[in-house]
Amino acid sequence: MIEAEAAAQAALPTPRRSPRRRATVLPLVLLAPATAIVAVVIGWPLVQLALLSFQEFGRAQVFGQPAEWVWFDNYVTVLGDGEFWTVLGRTVAFALVCVVSAMLIGIALALLMQRLPKPFRVLMSVGLLLAWAMPALTATIVWGWMFDTEYGVVNSLLRDVLGLSEFDRRSWLIDPMGFFTVATIIIVWGAVPFVTFMVFAGLTQVPEEQLEAAALDGAGPARRFSSIVLPQLAPILVIATILQLIWDLRVFTQIFALQDIGGIRSETSTLGVYIYQTAIAGGEFGIGGALAIITMLVLLVLAFPLMRNMLRSES
Repeated sequence: MIEAEAAAQAALPTPRRSPRRRATVLPLVLLAPATAIVAVVIGWPLVQLALLSFQEFGRAQVFGQPAEWVWFDNYVTVLGDGEFWTVLGRTVAFALVCVVSAMLIGIALALLMQRLPKPFRVLMSVGLLLAWAMPALTATIVWGWMFDTEYGVVNSLLRDVLGLSEFDRRSWLIDPMGFFTVATIIIVWGAVPFVTFMVFAGLTQVPEEQLEAAALDGAGPARRFSSIVLPQLAPILVIATILQLIWDLRVFTQIFALQDIGGIRSETSTLGVYIYQTAIAGGEFGIGGALAIITMLVLLVLAFPLMRNMLRSES
């Protein structure tokens, strides 16, 4: 009897893997090489940075002296430093102004590009590409010349054309408000092309039939934009906002170059420059590692609501 049951079970066909399971496993297999590369290229340096933040690592350790584990002392030092909180607040406020300005101007230019004739649209695209392709350091030097105290074109236009005598030989970089005004112009000028092209690409995917039907129903341009265009652009706008927020919170080149031109470092440093001054110039690599980890956490906290809303809207 037992032998007969065993023979019957052996005669049964071997169960095949269901198509659903194969469909689930195949993407994981295809993503495995890219995941491994990302883990090595990004994950390993991040682990080393985290380990560095728990050590007392200075110039002596660079030349071979063993590093001492201090665990959370570096974080306590950073979080207990009033200058860090000042720099953090200054950086977040500066980044928010840059992000909002770049997004608004970029959306407006994308809408303008959609309505321009093709030759003017191509000309505008070339101009935006040239602005986007210019290196950050080069753009900062050029804008620094434009805002120069004696020979800058900005002071000349404000003084001679608009008749504003208070801008005669004005030093824009000597006070924090003028410094960050110039820095905002430079960063927004470099970020607007990216936002414009992303939004314009999204606008080309909005169905014309929906816009025409809404126009026939009596909806005006503002109503069509808010009810039809904006919801379909929402994922693109969220991604652009997150990227702009990340780039502006860790901006370094423009701020550092403007400080060399004439800004006061103690009153104009942002997180990127502050980390450089602490870790590279000051030789406190352990504290610099803690600052970098804290900056990454701040980025995650600020970007998480945007990412959550995007995923929620997609689901």
